[in-house]
Amino acid sequence: TDHMLVIEHDPVNGWKDPEIRPYGPLSLDPSSSCFHYCPCVFEGMKAYLGPDGEPRLFRPELNLARLLRSAKRATLPEFDPDALLTLLKRLIAVEARWIPGKPCFSLYIRPTIIGTRPSIGVAPTDDYGMIYIILNPSAPFFLPGVGKPLSFLAVEDRVRAWPGGTGAYKMGGNYAPAFESQKAANARGYDQNLWLIGENRQICEAGLMNFMVVRKREDGDVDLMTPELDGTILPGVTRQSILELADAHTQGRTTLPGLSPTLKIHTHECLITMPEVRQWNADGSLLEVLACGTASIVVPLARIGFEGEDVVFKKYEDGYGPVGKALWQRLVDIQEGRFEWEGWSVPC
Repeated sequence: TDHMLVIEHDPVNGWKDPEIRPYGPLSLDPSSSCFHYCPCVFEGMKAYLGPDGEPRLFRPELNLARLLRSAKRATLPEFDPDALLTLLKRLIAVEARWIPGKPCFSLYIRPTIIGTRPSIGVAPTDDYGMIYIILNPSAPFFLPGVGKPLSFLAVEDRVRAWPGGTGAYKMGGNYAPAFESQKAANARGYDQNLWLIGENRQICEAGLMNFMVVRKREDGDVDLMTPELDGTILPGVTRQSILELADAHTQGRTTLPGLSPTLKIHTHECLITMPEVRQWNADGSLLEVLACGTASIVVPLARIGFEGEDVVFKKYEDGYGPVGKALWQRLVDIQEGRFEWEGWSVPC
């Protein structure tokens, strides 16, 4: 969009006065630590137009709390999330005309913190830094009956994250090492990678998204399963919201669209392996395979390439199975202000 928010930090002044200024290049010393040692963290958020035509944010406090955790992990200058949210709302007010006035369209928000310490010495950069926020109009990632379910290639010779590492933080350094595997998957006709770890082929993340499966139970209910937050997985805001909505449906506090109020969705944060997914698919208990995130919200998977063959999942008429579609629809309705739920949609 036309403008961006920039706030600089130095050891003498701390955080300087924030500035909303025309979008343009940043002026940085070539020795700035962000160019050499990657003290860089960021977030992905969205602003939507509500029924009243006013901008709204979806659970922004969770994104900014995660940004602060990431900044601490990278020893970047810390900040006040509430103050940054106030500034973000001001920026969105300036750029509100850029929010597309179409259902499922949004304004993507990219808050970023970089270390700007002007030295090539290897050292923490909690004294020099910069926060900047840029905005970009965004089309929907996947729509029922329009998009094609995604295909993933399980990565067996690389890992995205490891125990004790930084996989649970949204850091720039987590992404570049994944590009090689992404390129290889695309060359073989797959959309993204499915990241595995360990000899048991434990599932971590689905490309840049969290991974979920829906399984039928003998009692007629369903299990909604997602890998546990063991330090190798980013704690997604969409992931958390999906689990909370599924629990609310099961508890009778809401009914997800298109689902019977008597259907119970049992949520599980647990270890899931790719051989288990293959076996569940073979025995017919696997109903849906999903990925979720800020950009995608909820998307269905069509197949996963694993150990030289494709594990092909159950097909549905408009791409989504009933649980995935219900969760997608309810999230979109909350985000766009058509359904009020526990203060998740925040007016700007």
